Amino acid sequence: MKEYISLFLKGVAMGTANIIPGVSGGTIALIVGIFERLINAIKSFNLIALKLLLKRDFKGFAKHTDLYFLLVLFAGVGFAIISLARIFDFLFKEYPVYIWSYFFGLILASVYFVGKTVEKWSAATIISFIVGSAFAIALTFMNPATENSSFLYLIVCGVAAVCSMILPGLSGSFVLILMGNYQLVAIDAINNLRFEILFPVLIGAVFGLLGFSYLLSWIFKKFRNETIALLTGFILGSLGIIWPWKNTIFMLDAAGEVLIKKGEPVVAKYVMAWPSIDASFFIAVFIMIAGIASIWIIEKQAAKENN
Repeated sequence: MKEYISLFLKGVAMGTANIIPGVSGGTIALIVGIFERLINAIKSFNLIALKLLLKRDFKGFAKHTDLYFLLVLFAGVGFAIISLARIFDFLFKEYPVYIWSYFFGLILASVYFVGKTVEKWSAATIISFIVGSAFAIALTFMNPATENSSFLYLIVCGVAAVCSMILPGLSGSFVLILMGNYQLVAIDAINNLRFEILFPVLIGAVFGLLGFSYLLSWIFKKFRNETIALLTGFILGSLGIIWPWKNTIFMLDAAGEVLIKKGEPVVAKYVMAWPSIDASFFIAVFIMIAGIASIWIIEKQAAKENN
């Protein structure tokens, strides 16, 4: 029972991370030591699993797929996404600098804790780290697409978002922003249970997750150190996305006016800005330190469980 509670809480942490643009649930999975197990469990849904189901060997199916691990973990992920979507919507509107500061601290600490799991730094791992950092930084300069609610595009959004969700350093939420559908999928559809939006996204997520897990598992086994170095670079490069102090650039319509949807201006992107040194700055720094401490506590707890 204790193991399942711990797994559920790790799922909650992953789900919480996936709601935040710029933060990846895969980063949390890597830090708490369940990343490889998660990838291997997902890719085990194959022909062997199908044969076990057809034979009605449910016990064998559960063992082959590590089913209980996945059910408890994704229960935590689902609980976090459903219960926290409204809370984070409120926090981003009312206290954006403070919420970004907390997650900036989380990611800053993650760079160290993920990077230290590289067993040997070599020319190949250093190059992988640089490539990962450069790729993630390049994403921050991309302009988001416009919102698109077509069935096929929502499936593509599901594929892209779920692959980036499990990939440390790449945020599923941020990918949805770049694809123009973050507000539609992560806020409106979840809060209002719009199944006509959620269903195609779910289709894409399921097939994307199964396919991508095979590729990621193979790469992780063959090139473990290089892969972790690349992922560490992704995480470092993503810091620009979640820098707490930003200027908001809104999307314009054909007439050059700010585009309004559902009574709110549509955000095109955020541009990093220097903070003013005032009381709110020091509060933000304190919250940032709390974010760093949170990752330190999570990592220490995970290390204790794995020993």
